[in-house]
Amino acid sequence: MTDIAEITYLHINSDDGDYLYSGTIRAITANTIVIPEPGSSSGNILFFDKDGQPKSRFNRLGNGPGEYRSFQRVLYDEDTDDVFVITYWDTLIRVYSSTGIYKRKIVLPRNTRMGNDIISFDDSSLFFYDANVENNRFDVNYKDLPASDLISPFYRISKTDGAVLDYLELPMAPIFLGIYIDGRPLPALHKTRLIKCAEGVLLCNPENDTVFLYGKEKSLTPILHKTPLANETNPMTYLNNCVDVGNYQFMEIYTVRAGDVYAGIFPVKYFIRNKKTGEIFQQKLIVPDYQEKEFIIGIGQARISGLENSVFFELDLVELKEAYAQNRLSGKLKELVAILKEDDNNVFMIVEFK
Repeated sequence: MTDIAEITYLHINSDDGDYLYSGTIRAITANTIVIPEPGSSSGNILFFDKDGQPKSRFNRLGNGPGEYRSFQRVLYDEDTDDVFVITYWDTLIRVYSSTGIYKRKIVLPRNTRMGNDIISFDDSSLFFYDANVENNRFDVNYKDLPASDLISPFYRISKTDGAVLDYLELPMAPIFLGIYIDGRPLPALHKTRLIKCAEGVLLCNPENDTVFLYGKEKSLTPILHKTPLANETNPMTYLNNCVDVGNYQFMEIYTVRAGDVYAGIFPVKYFIRNKKTGEIFQQKLIVPDYQEKEFIIGIGQARISGLENSVFFELDLVELKEAYAQNRLSGKLKELVAILKEDDNNVFMIVEFK
Protein backbone atom coordinates (compact mmCIF):
# COMPACT_ATOMS: atom_id res chain seq x y z
CA MET A 1 0.00 0.00 0.00
CA THR A 2 2.95 2.34 0.49
CA ASP A 3 3.43 2.34 -3.30
CA ILE A 4 0.02 3.92 -3.84
CA ALA A 5 -0.78 5.69 -0.56
CA GLU A 6 0.58 7.55 2.45
CA ILE A 7 0.08 5.68 5.73
CA THR A 8 -0.21 7.18 9.21
CA TYR A 9 -0.97 5.55 12.55
CA LEU A 10 -3.29 6.96 15.18
CA HIS A 11 -3.93 5.99 18.78
CA ILE A 12 -6.91 7.43 20.66
CA ASN A 13 -5.98 8.52 24.19
CA SER A 14 -7.33 6.09 26.79
CA ASP A 15 -6.17 7.83 30.00
CA ASP A 16 -9.53 9.55 30.63
CA GLY A 17 -12.17 7.01 31.69
CA ASP A 18 -14.95 9.20 30.30
CA TYR A 19 -13.49 8.72 26.83
CA LEU A 20 -13.09 4.96 26.76
CA TYR A 21 -15.03 3.66 23.79
CA SER A 22 -16.39 0.47 22.26
CA GLY A 23 -17.19 1.87 18.81
CA THR A 24 -14.91 2.82 15.93
CA ILE A 25 -14.11 5.95 13.91
CA ARG A 26 -17.03 7.17 11.80
CA ALA A 27 -15.92 10.69 10.87
CA ILE A 28 -12.61 12.47 10.37
CA THR A 29 -12.52 16.19 9.58
CA ALA A 30 -9.72 18.73 9.43
CA ASN A 31 -9.50 18.94 13.21
CA THR A 32 -11.79 16.28 14.67
CA ILE A 33 -12.21 12.52 14.97
CA VAL A 34 -15.69 11.21 15.84
CA ILE A 35 -16.25 7.81 17.48
CA PRO A 36 -19.91 6.94 18.14
CA GLU A 37 -21.12 3.95 20.14
CA PRO A 38 -24.30 3.00 18.28
CA GLY A 39 -27.18 0.82 19.42
CA SER A 40 -29.59 1.15 22.31
CA SER A 41 -27.28 0.38 25.26
CA SER A 42 -24.55 3.05 25.17
CA GLY A 43 -25.53 6.04 23.04
CA ASN A 44 -22.22 7.88 23.52
CA ILE A 45 -20.76 10.07 20.78
CA LEU A 46 -17.12 11.01 21.46
CA PHE A 47 -14.97 13.70 19.85
CA PHE A 48 -11.15 13.79 19.73
CA ASP A 49 -8.60 16.05 18.08
CA LYS A 50 -6.34 14.82 15.26
CA ASP A 51 -3.75 13.67 17.80
CA GLY A 52 -6.32 11.47 19.56
CA GLN A 53 -6.84 13.74 22.59
CA PRO A 54 -10.39 14.16 24.02
CA LYS A 55 -12.37 17.24 22.95
CA SER A 56 -16.02 16.68 23.92
CA ARG A 57 -18.68 14.03 24.30
CA PHE A 58 -22.44 13.72 24.69
CA ASN A 59 -25.19 11.17 25.21
CA ARG A 60 -28.84 12.02 24.45
CA LEU A 61 -30.18 8.49 24.75
CA GLY A 62 -33.78 8.52 25.93
CA ASN A 63 -37.42 8.87 24.94
CA GLY A 64 -37.90 12.57 25.57
CA PRO A 65 -37.82 15.62 23.27
CA GLY A 66 -34.48 16.03 21.53
CA GLU A 67 -33.37 12.50 22.42
CA TYR A 68 -32.73 9.32 20.43
CA ARG A 69 -33.79 5.81 21.44
CA SER A 70 -30.86 4.40 19.47
CA PHE A 71 -28.79 5.25 16.43
CA GLN A 72 -26.63 3.49 13.85
CA ARG A 73 -24.82 6.25 11.93
CA VAL A 74 -23.30 9.64 12.64
CA LEU A 75 -22.22 12.30 10.13
CA TYR A 76 -20.33 15.41 11.18
CA ASP A 77 -20.05 18.86 9.54
CA GLU A 78 -17.22 20.64 11.32
CA ASP A 79 -17.82 24.04 9.69
CA THR A 80 -21.32 24.27 11.20
CA ASP A 81 -20.65 21.95 14.15
CA ASP A 82 -23.64 19.85 13.08
CA VAL A 83 -23.77 16.24 14.25
CA PHE A 84 -26.34 14.27 12.21
CA VAL A 85 -27.56 11.30 14.27
CA ILE A 86 -29.25 8.65 12.12
CA THR A 87 -31.53 5.84 13.22
CA TYR A 88 -32.29 3.21 10.58
CA TRP A 89 -35.92 2.97 9.47
CA ASP A 90 -36.68 6.32 11.03
CA THR A 91 -38.38 9.14 9.15
CA LEU A 92 -36.20 11.93 10.53
CA ILE A 93 -32.62 12.87 11.36
CA ARG A 94 -31.69 14.56 14.64
CA VAL A 95 -29.03 17.28 14.63
CA TYR A 96 -26.86 18.25 17.63
CA SER A 97 -23.74 20.25 18.36
CA SER A 98 -20.55 18.40 19.33
CA THR A 99 -21.34 19.20 22.97
CA GLY A 100 -24.82 17.66 22.73
CA ILE A 101 -26.99 20.75 22.28
CA TYR A 102 -30.10 19.72 20.32
CA LYS A 103 -30.43 21.96 17.26
CA ARG A 104 -33.22 20.65 15.04
CA LYS A 105 -34.74 17.69 13.29
CA ILE A 106 -34.72 17.03 9.56
CA VAL A 107 -37.91 15.33 8.39
CA LEU A 108 -37.45 13.03 5.41
CA PRO A 109 -39.67 13.31 2.31
CA ARG A 110 -43.08 11.74 2.69
CA ASN A 111 -43.27 7.91 2.58
CA THR A 112 -39.49 7.49 2.75
CA ARG A 113 -37.35 5.91 5.45
CA MET A 114 -33.69 5.94 6.33
CA GLY A 115 -31.56 2.90 5.58
CA ASN A 116 -27.81 2.58 6.02
CA ASP A 117 -27.13 4.39 2.74
CA ILE A 118 -26.66 8.07 3.57
CA ILE A 119 -23.73 10.43 3.02
CA SER A 120 -22.86 14.09 3.33
CA PHE A 121 -22.75 15.21 -0.30
CA ASP A 122 -21.55 18.81 0.13
CA ASP A 123 -21.74 21.74 2.54
CA SER A 124 -25.49 22.08 2.15
CA SER A 125 -26.93 18.66 1.35
CA LEU A 126 -27.23 14.99 2.29
CA PHE A 127 -27.75 12.08 -0.10
CA PHE A 128 -29.80 9.03 0.91
CA TYR A 129 -31.39 5.92 -0.58
CA ASP A 130 -35.05 5.30 0.24
CA ALA A 131 -35.06 2.04 2.22
CA ASN A 132 -38.86 1.84 2.06
CA VAL A 133 -38.68 0.65 -1.53
CA GLU A 134 -36.16 -2.04 -0.64
CA ASN A 135 -38.37 -3.22 2.20
CA ASN A 136 -41.41 -3.47 -0.08
CA ARG A 137 -39.46 -5.76 -2.41
CA PHE A 138 -38.09 -8.03 0.27
CA ASP A 139 -40.89 -10.53 0.99
CA VAL A 140 -42.30 -11.06 -2.49
CA ASN A 141 -41.19 -12.77 -5.65
CA TYR A 142 -39.47 -10.17 -7.78
CA LYS A 143 -41.16 -11.29 -11.00
CA ASP A 144 -44.54 -10.35 -9.51
CA LEU A 145 -43.56 -6.80 -8.61
CA PRO A 146 -45.24 -3.82 -10.30
CA ALA A 147 -43.02 -1.60 -12.39
CA SER A 148 -43.30 1.16 -9.77
CA ASP A 149 -41.31 -0.99 -7.31
CA LEU A 150 -38.58 -1.84 -9.81
CA ILE A 151 -36.64 1.35 -9.15
CA SER A 152 -33.77 2.56 -7.01
CA PRO A 153 -34.82 5.97 -5.58
CA PHE A 154 -32.18 8.44 -4.38
CA TYR A 155 -32.80 11.80 -2.73
CA ARG A 156 -30.55 14.79 -2.19
CA ILE A 157 -31.97 16.90 0.63
CA SER A 158 -31.08 20.10 2.46
CA LYS A 159 -28.99 19.80 5.62
CA THR A 160 -31.01 22.65 7.06
CA ASP A 161 -34.65 21.63 6.65
CA GLY A 162 -34.78 18.43 4.59
CA ALA A 163 -36.14 20.09 1.45
CA VAL A 164 -35.70 17.89 -1.64
CA LEU A 165 -32.96 19.37 -3.84
CA ASP A 166 -32.76 16.53 -6.35
CA TYR A 167 -34.41 13.17 -6.98
CA LEU A 168 -32.97 10.30 -9.02
CA GLU A 169 -34.84 7.16 -10.01
CA LEU A 170 -32.69 4.42 -11.49
CA PRO A 171 -34.37 1.43 -13.16
CA MET A 172 -33.80 -2.11 -11.88
CA ALA A 173 -33.90 -5.56 -13.39
CA PRO A 174 -36.52 -7.89 -11.82
CA ILE A 175 -33.98 -10.13 -10.10
CA PHE A 176 -33.29 -11.08 -6.50
CA LEU A 177 -29.64 -11.00 -5.44
CA GLY A 178 -29.75 -13.97 -3.09
CA ILE A 179 -31.45 -17.35 -2.73
CA TYR A 180 -34.81 -18.64 -1.54
CA ILE A 181 -34.99 -21.14 1.33
CA ASP A 182 -38.41 -22.77 1.77
CA GLY A 183 -39.86 -19.96 -0.28
CA ARG A 184 -38.35 -17.22 1.90
CA PRO A 185 -35.74 -14.84 0.49
CA LEU A 186 -32.22 -14.74 1.90
CA PRO A 187 -30.31 -11.79 0.45
CA ALA A 188 -26.61 -12.31 -0.19
CA LEU A 189 -25.95 -9.05 1.64
CA HIS A 190 -27.53 -5.67 2.05
CA LYS A 191 -26.22 -3.80 -0.94
CA THR A 192 -24.40 -0.54 -0.30
CA ARG A 193 -25.93 1.78 -2.86
CA LEU A 194 -24.28 5.10 -1.92
CA ILE A 195 -20.52 5.54 -1.66
CA LYS A 196 -18.74 8.89 -1.35
CA CYS A 197 -15.81 9.63 -3.62
CA ALA A 198 -13.70 12.67 -4.51
CA GLU A 199 -15.73 13.40 -7.66
CA GLY A 200 -19.14 13.20 -5.94
CA VAL A 201 -21.05 10.06 -5.02
CA LEU A 202 -21.28 6.58 -6.55
CA LEU A 203 -24.78 5.16 -7.02
CA CYS A 204 -24.42 1.39 -7.08
CA ASN A 205 -27.27 -0.44 -8.76
CA PRO A 206 -26.21 -4.11 -8.73
CA GLU A 207 -29.53 -5.40 -10.12
CA ASN A 208 -28.64 -3.60 -13.34
CA ASP A 209 -24.91 -4.37 -13.11
CA THR A 210 -24.11 -0.65 -13.28
CA VAL A 211 -22.36 1.97 -11.13
CA PHE A 212 -23.21 5.61 -11.77
CA LEU A 213 -21.32 8.73 -10.73
CA TYR A 214 -23.40 11.67 -9.53
CA GLY A 215 -20.85 14.45 -9.89
CA LYS A 216 -20.43 17.57 -7.84
CA GLU A 217 -21.83 19.52 -10.80
CA LYS A 218 -25.04 17.41 -10.42
CA SER A 219 -24.50 15.26 -13.55
CA LEU A 220 -25.20 11.50 -13.74
CA THR A 221 -22.75 9.29 -15.65
CA PRO A 222 -22.40 5.48 -15.85
CA ILE A 223 -18.78 4.60 -15.04
CA LEU A 224 -18.84 0.80 -14.62
CA HIS A 225 -20.96 -1.87 -16.29
CA LYS A 226 -20.63 -5.62 -15.90
CA THR A 227 -21.16 -8.19 -18.67
CA PRO A 228 -22.63 -10.73 -18.84
CA LEU A 229 -25.51 -9.48 -16.73
CA ALA A 230 -26.06 -11.04 -13.30
CA ASN A 231 -29.37 -12.65 -14.26
CA GLU A 232 -27.83 -14.29 -17.34
CA THR A 233 -25.40 -16.54 -15.46
CA ASN A 234 -25.46 -19.38 -12.96
CA PRO A 235 -23.70 -18.94 -10.65
CA MET A 236 -24.81 -15.33 -10.53
CA THR A 237 -22.02 -12.83 -9.88
CA TYR A 238 -22.61 -9.20 -9.06
CA LEU A 239 -20.85 -6.10 -7.76
CA ASN A 240 -21.92 -5.55 -4.17
CA ASN A 241 -19.71 -2.56 -3.35
CA CYS A 242 -17.26 -0.31 -5.15
CA VAL A 243 -14.90 1.97 -3.22
CA ASP A 244 -13.38 4.71 -5.39
CA VAL A 245 -10.24 6.35 -3.93
CA GLY A 246 -7.29 7.93 -5.67
CA ASN A 247 -6.54 6.19 -8.96
CA TYR A 248 -8.19 2.94 -7.89
CA GLN A 249 -11.53 1.23 -7.48
CA PHE A 250 -11.81 -1.55 -4.90
CA MET A 251 -14.60 -3.97 -5.80
CA GLU A 252 -16.45 -6.62 -3.81
CA ILE A 253 -17.91 -9.39 -5.99
CA TYR A 254 -20.50 -11.87 -4.69
CA THR A 255 -21.31 -15.25 -6.20
CA VAL A 256 -24.69 -16.95 -5.71
CA ARG A 257 -25.56 -20.30 -7.28
CA ALA A 258 -29.23 -21.25 -7.64
CA GLY A 259 -30.11 -24.29 -5.56
CA ASP A 260 -27.12 -24.04 -3.24
CA VAL A 261 -27.53 -23.54 0.52
CA TYR A 262 -25.19 -20.97 2.03
CA ALA A 263 -26.59 -20.46 5.55
CA GLY A 264 -26.14 -16.70 5.17
CA ILE A 265 -22.46 -16.79 4.18
CA PHE A 266 -21.90 -16.23 0.48
CA PRO A 267 -18.66 -16.55 -1.50
CA VAL A 268 -16.98 -13.18 -2.05
CA LYS A 269 -13.85 -12.00 -3.85
CA TYR A 270 -12.15 -8.63 -3.71
CA PHE A 271 -10.59 -6.91 -6.72
CA ILE A 272 -8.74 -3.68 -7.44
CA ARG A 273 -9.03 -1.75 -10.70
CA ASN A 274 -6.51 0.80 -11.92
CA LYS A 275 -8.67 3.62 -13.32
CA LYS A 276 -5.88 4.90 -15.58
CA THR A 277 -5.03 1.59 -17.28
CA GLY A 278 -8.27 -0.37 -16.78
CA GLU A 279 -6.33 -3.35 -15.40
CA ILE A 280 -8.08 -5.47 -12.75
CA PHE A 281 -6.30 -7.58 -10.13
CA GLN A 282 -7.36 -9.61 -7.13
CA GLN A 283 -6.60 -7.72 -3.93
CA LYS A 284 -3.57 -8.59 -1.87
CA LEU A 285 -2.45 -5.52 0.07
CA ILE A 286 0.46 -5.40 2.51
CA VAL A 287 2.43 -2.75 4.43
CA PRO A 288 6.16 -2.95 5.22
CA ASP A 289 5.58 -2.03 8.88
CA TYR A 290 3.46 -5.14 9.55
CA GLN A 291 4.98 -8.34 8.17
CA GLU A 292 2.75 -11.35 7.34
CA LYS A 293 -0.40 -9.21 7.56
CA GLU A 294 -2.69 -8.84 4.54
CA PHE A 295 -5.43 -6.23 4.14
CA ILE A 296 -8.64 -6.05 2.12
CA ILE A 297 -10.29 -2.74 1.20
CA GLY A 298 -14.09 -2.86 1.15
CA ILE A 299 -16.96 -0.67 2.21
CA GLY A 300 -16.17 -1.22 5.89
CA GLN A 301 -12.87 0.61 5.47
CA ALA A 302 -14.42 3.49 3.52
CA ARG A 303 -17.69 4.18 5.34
CA ILE A 304 -16.40 7.20 7.19
CA SER A 305 -17.52 10.78 6.60
CA GLY A 306 -14.94 13.46 5.91
CA LEU A 307 -12.53 11.19 4.03
CA GLU A 308 -12.91 11.32 0.24
CA ASN A 309 -9.50 10.00 -0.73
CA SER A 310 -8.71 7.75 2.20
CA VAL A 311 -9.69 4.53 3.95
CA PHE A 312 -8.85 3.30 7.43
CA PHE A 313 -8.21 0.06 9.30
CA GLU A 314 -8.53 -0.66 13.01
CA LEU A 315 -5.57 -2.79 14.11
CA ASP A 316 -6.23 -5.08 17.07
CA LEU A 317 -3.78 -4.25 19.88
CA VAL A 318 -3.56 -7.86 21.08
CA GLU A 319 -2.48 -8.96 17.60
CA LEU A 320 -0.08 -6.02 17.37
CA LYS A 321 1.56 -6.97 20.67
CA GLU A 322 1.99 -10.54 19.45
CA ALA A 323 3.51 -9.29 16.20
CA TYR A 324 5.81 -7.00 18.20
CA ALA A 325 7.02 -9.94 20.31
CA GLN A 326 7.68 -11.90 17.10
CA ASN A 327 9.64 -8.97 15.61
CA ARG A 328 7.14 -8.55 12.73
CA LEU A 329 6.68 -4.81 13.25
CA SER A 330 8.92 -1.98 12.10
CA GLY A 331 8.99 1.77 11.59
CA LYS A 332 6.50 4.08 13.29
CA LEU A 333 4.05 1.26 13.97
CA LYS A 334 6.67 -0.58 16.02
CA GLU A 335 7.54 2.61 17.92
CA LEU A 336 3.87 3.21 18.77
CA VAL A 337 3.08 -0.35 19.87
CA ALA A 338 6.20 -0.41 22.06
CA ILE A 339 4.82 2.32 24.36
CA LEU A 340 1.21 1.09 24.55
CA LYS A 341 -0.10 -0.85 27.52
CA GLU A 342 -1.93 -4.16 27.13
CA ASP A 343 -5.29 -2.57 28.00
CA ASP A 344 -4.92 0.48 25.73
CA ASN A 345 -7.18 1.22 22.78
CA ASN A 346 -6.58 -0.30 19.37
CA VAL A 347 -4.48 1.46 16.73
CA PHE A 348 -5.99 3.05 13.62
CA MET A 349 -4.15 3.00 10.30
CA ILE A 350 -5.17 5.83 7.97
CA VAL A 351 -4.43 5.15 4.26
CA GLU A 352 -4.46 8.33 2.11
CA PHE A 353 -4.13 7.59 -1.58
CA LYS A 354 -1.66 9.55 -3.69
